[in-house]
Amino acid sequence: MAGSASEYIQHHLQNLTYGKLPAGYERLDANGNVVETINESTWTLARTSAEASDMGFMALHIDSLGWSVALGVLFLFFFRMAAKRATSGQPGGLQNFVEVMVEFVDQSVKETFHGKNKVIAPLALTIFCWVFLMNLMDLVPVDFLPQLFHLMGLEYMKVVPTTDVNVTLGMSLSVFFLIIYYSLKVKGVGGFLGELTLHPFSSDNLILKILLVPVNLLLEGVSLIAKPISLALRLFGNLYAGELIFILIALLPLWAQWTLSVPWAIFHILVITLQAFIFMMLTIVYLSMAHEDSH
Repeated sequence: MAGSASEYIQHHLQNLTYGKLPAGYERLDANGNVVETINESTWTLARTSAEASDMGFMALHIDSLGWSVALGVLFLFFFRMAAKRATSGQPGGLQNFVEVMVEFVDQSVKETFHGKNKVIAPLALTIFCWVFLMNLMDLVPVDFLPQLFHLMGLEYMKVVPTTDVNVTLGMSLSVFFLIIYYSLKVKGVGGFLGELTLHPFSSDNLILKILLVPVNLLLEGVSLIAKPISLALRLFGNLYAGELIFILIALLPLWAQWTLSVPWAIFHILVITLQAFIFMMLTIVYLSMAHEDSH
């Protein structure tokens, strides 16, 4: 594990990375000494942050993928259990919780989404619950799971998937593809292209209208591309900052940790819930805009 404060912070912010190292790559120890030379290109776990960086774009963050999939399965398990045990009589605690969540999301969709699509409400429920569970991992003591996995031989372990921009960007790109899909489905190719090239500036003069097309395309194109980027970075930035504060608190003496971590954890419950809600609501708003037929 890490020694100095900076090493401790870097260690806790480093993902467990699996990627490909090229032939002839020299693996170094903590002191910069060569401990191994790879004879042929090999897929392996990174032992240092430098190795993780050298693995490039195709490297996988095993911890982010593992925890996000596990939490998604946990969400499906409990909601399926509630559905199978649902009764018209006196409901249990799990059924009550699921019904409250479904009604809350359903009401949010009815108030925000103005089209007709049976996919939107289940999608919104999945996004809210899944993002909330991933955010909730931020309340686990910062040293508990990394130390546990260290004993199992894994040097790095980040347990909050939403502090990995690859995860948040992956989710936002999925939403972006849905925006494009439904925009083309509802408005048609002509209607979608018309939105990008004829708005916000328009003119009855044909020549002027043609001249305004590049300007409109630039403005609307930037606005369209900004949607997934802002969606991803908003969630990532808030959770990354929250995790970093927990890590900084963990560097303090034990009495100071309890003094600061408990109030911050209570406040952070609001943050993780709010960020899940914002991600869900923006998804609903963007998809509602995609369903608005301009004709």
